[in-house]
Amino acid sequence: MKRPVVGVIANQYQIENRYPTHAGGTINSSAVADVAGCMPLIIPTDPRYVSVSELLDTCDGFLLTGGRPNVHPEEYGEAATEAHGAFDRARDAITLPLARACIERGQPILGICRGFQEVNVAMGGTLHPEIRDLPGRDNHRMPPEGTMEEQFALRHKVHFASGGVFHRLMGAEEVMTNTLHGQGILRAGRSVVIDGWATDGTPEALYIDGAPGFTLSVQWHPEYNAANDPVSRPLFAAFGDAVRAWAAGRAAPLLRSA
Repeated sequence: MKRPVVGVIANQYQIENRYPTHAGGTINSSAVADVAGCMPLIIPTDPRYVSVSELLDTCDGFLLTGGRPNVHPEEYGEAATEAHGAFDRARDAITLPLARACIERGQPILGICRGFQEVNVAMGGTLHPEIRDLPGRDNHRMPPEGTMEEQFALRHKVHFASGGVFHRLMGAEEVMTNTLHGQGILRAGRSVVIDGWATDGTPEALYIDGAPGFTLSVQWHPEYNAANDPVSRPLFAAFGDAVRAWAAGRAAPLLRSA
């Protein structure tokens, strides 16, 4: 049976500090294939090679992945500083208009970490370059050392709005997640509903109010251990259902607040 196609947004890397590549983490592909039940297709996210219109026609849904480079602050009206870190302007040029187009037409997207932030910026929201510097906030960055299991360990609670989209999807108002980010949402964009928060108030889950399709996005990394994690699995399963519905030419059941 032909599987629907999920475009997995790739990041730019250099192998051995000299050979440029576009790459996507294996755990992203595994979550899409094994849990969402779709075919992952790595996208070279650069307008020199692909266009938004081509991607919309080729793929049935999109996984907006995490990545070390940050969304350039010019995209939300601010000047770049050292605190903003590294950037990937080629990715910005594809993913921001791609997110807006998918939201408008109902084509499914699932944003993860940077992808979560991209959805907010695409809708006119802003980011803070280092949320641990905000009063009362914790350090959400990945531990600098340790095994992959240690770095992706469940480290904090996320609380969902009672009766909201994520509460109903997960069957719980509070879950445990990993956390591996420095930036975070400062101001939510238009129609962006923050539906989950860390205990320090950091936004962790969102959806787009009134969007005709799947727009759930999260600040943590659900792609890690997605087949076994009780939080990751229902998220990717719901995403896969939405992608299959789009591919079949029918509207997926909307996930809305109660």
